[in-house]
Amino acid sequence: MVYQPAAGARDLLPLDVAQKRWIEDRLQQVFHQWGYHRIITSTLERIDTLMAGGAIQRSAVIQLQNAEDEELGLRPELTASIARTAVTRMPGMRYPQRLYYNANVFQRTREFRKNYQQEFYQAGVELLGSGGLLADAEVLLLVADCLQTLPLGHWHLILGEAGITRSLIQAFPPHLQGKVRSAISTLDRVTIETLPLSDELTERAIMMLDLRGNPTDVLQKVSSLGLEQSLDEIINLKSLVGLIQSRGNIPFILDLSLIQPFDYYTGIVFEVVNDAEGQTRVLGRGGRYDQLLGLYHPQGENIPGIGFVLFIEDLYQVLLSTQQLPQATPASNWLVVPETSDAYAAAFAYAAKIRDSSNLVRVEMDLGGRNVDAIREYARDHSIAKIAWVKADGSPTIESIIRNS
Repeated sequence: MVYQPAAGARDLLPLDVAQKRWIEDRLQQVFHQWGYHRIITSTLERIDTLMAGGAIQRSAVIQLQNAEDEELGLRPELTASIARTAVTRMPGMRYPQRLYYNANVFQRTREFRKNYQQEFYQAGVELLGSGGLLADAEVLLLVADCLQTLPLGHWHLILGEAGITRSLIQAFPPHLQGKVRSAISTLDRVTIETLPLSDELTERAIMMLDLRGNPTDVLQKVSSLGLEQSLDEIINLKSLVGLIQSRGNIPFILDLSLIQPFDYYTGIVFEVVNDAEGQTRVLGRGGRYDQLLGLYHPQGENIPGIGFVLFIEDLYQVLLSTQQLPQATPASNWLVVPETSDAYAAAFAYAAKIRDSSNLVRVEMDLGGRNVDAIREYARDHSIAKIAWVKADGSPTIESIIRNS
């Protein structure tokens, strides 16, 4: 029997880890520069937590059950878990709270097949306790900084507004709103034209598919629709567009047909998209969720929040062609070799001395069983820079290694 990971799971080998860390370290540096602090939440959660008041479908959650017959699940995303943690485990905290994460998530997709990937790696931020224009702008500018630091080419932001989109959908019969929402989210014009809608509503739905493109043109179309209930959102969106454009180096389009897979968003929503070699890839997404924390708050208090997630695997696939990722695991700097059996203690002591000299140095001990030529060949093959041959009295002979070409 050949043992393999569970269906949908994966193993990361040392080079995979080195490449993943290369991406994560650069993202983490940007998160720190913006004043965000790491949070780690439980991989296991109660199902009612993960469903976020119905905003996340139960079918998307990989479910488990413990000995007490308590319904548990593996987190399909981090926002709900962080919202739960913030209001139940951090009482009396001062807002705003700037939090970031770097973790794995588990998602059961509708088209589940054997070995179809269900475990994913994500990094992202949550800005809690601050609503309005400045918080929206901070998160959008932060995600742009993340993409520019990797660096990535051929990317752009797609910016929408969930409140405005929801107002547009409310014009449709309640029993058809879900189907209209689904068709718009997938830009499915054929389904829209086959729904039992009046000509006026069909035209409205098709018009929603076209509310994307140049921000000035889209805002002009929206302003002409008479959405009085969304006037504040439209004003905020116009101001936000102006702030983004003032940076001058953030490519983005406005898309009011943008609908996210998890339905807890209440304000701006956005996606990060890469277009390269004729392939479109979603690298991340995010948005504002001003009612999510209230689901978990002991007194039901709504606390504003906004955040985004970046998909590590998709970033990896894009960066792979740029030759920016490490092509090998980090090499050790030293190989310490005890020359005789009575030099073991001295060799360990000498290796410890080198390690104490720097937190960045990598020191291997030779574990015996090889002759001198084999030890040198091992060092060359593994790109080790120096060998320290240590005698019983602790005195070393240092040999620099010429690497194999």
